[in-house]
Amino acid sequence: MRYLVIAMLALILLSLGSALFYLIKDRGQSTRTVKALTLRVALSLALFLILMGSYYFGFITGKL
Repeated sequence: MRYLVIAMLALILLSLGSALFYLIKDRGQSTRTVKALTLRVALSLALFLILMGSYYFGFITGKL
């Protein structure tokens, strides 16, 4: 579970970085920035749902 969360966070940061790159490179003239940010939001939502589901089904606990 830990590696899945780390991988998802890495993908979220990669998507955020690519959105910044497209924003600077295209100067707002293409939709690649919007697509990259949409992907970031989708990945963040998926990570949140995975964490909530994992807690509900007992794969992770609230105790340290």
